[in-house]
Amino acid sequence: MTEATNPIFIAGPCVIESSELLDTVAAELVRLHQQSGAEIIFKASFDKANRTSLSSFRGPGLEKGLQMLADIKSRYGLRILTDIHEAWQARPAGEVVDIIQIPAFLCRQTDLLVAAAKTGRTVNIKKAQFLSGKDMFYPVQKVRESGGSEVWLTERGNMFGYNNLIVDFRNIPDMFEFTPRVIMDCTHSVQRPGAGRGITGGNREFVHPMALAAKAFGANGYFFEVHPQADEALSDAANSLFLSDLEKVITSLL
Repeated sequence: MTEATNPIFIAGPCVIESSELLDTVAAELVRLHQQSGAEIIFKASFDKANRTSLSSFRGPGLEKGLQMLADIKSRYGLRILTDIHEAWQARPAGEVVDIIQIPAFLCRQTDLLVAAAKTGRTVNIKKAQFLSGKDMFYPVQKVRESGGSEVWLTERGNMFGYNNLIVDFRNIPDMFEFTPRVIMDCTHSVQRPGAGRGITGGNREFVHPMALAAKAFGANGYFFEVHPQADEALSDAANSLFLSDLEKVITSLL
């Protein structure tokens, strides 16, 4: 399949914490777009339904979260991506966002994929930690046969042992066989799941090298969770990139 030529960048906080946080990140993404010309898509989750602990912060929920994302879209003119965890969330999400993301652990859930496809929005499917790149043919097929015209795939590592992820970069060219857009999730791929005593650990120092390695294997999209005070982020703090570091990373990939 013919690859998309220009790289895209997806960036934002893991979860919506406040309007002030969204404004801070969005303003910086607009500045980086104006400076570099790169296409940058704003990402944030209205609900993190897959947190490690029941007491973990999940976000403002569907209704309030989508309104906050709609405000960002209106004020800053950015394209918006968010993830859904249940099929009924697809329709209201599709009325606000430009790209609907399917979480990795849910990438084989037929009803979720079909509902996302029926919104008419771009569907970004994260590759499960237990699947190969070639296995992603079937989720893509489900979306396309349900009416979805634009489907992206995202690599985020595989789990081969406890509390760690390994990235097989051969998955990137493998997934190009059935989609023109393959994205590297540079922050989730450095997670240490379950390694933080009730929270997910991670190795932020490997985010930039992950991006550069993905570029060498032909990735044409890059996903970064960013936060102005990354160590204090309410979700994925250990693997989130400091917002102030995003500029040099994007520059190195263009």
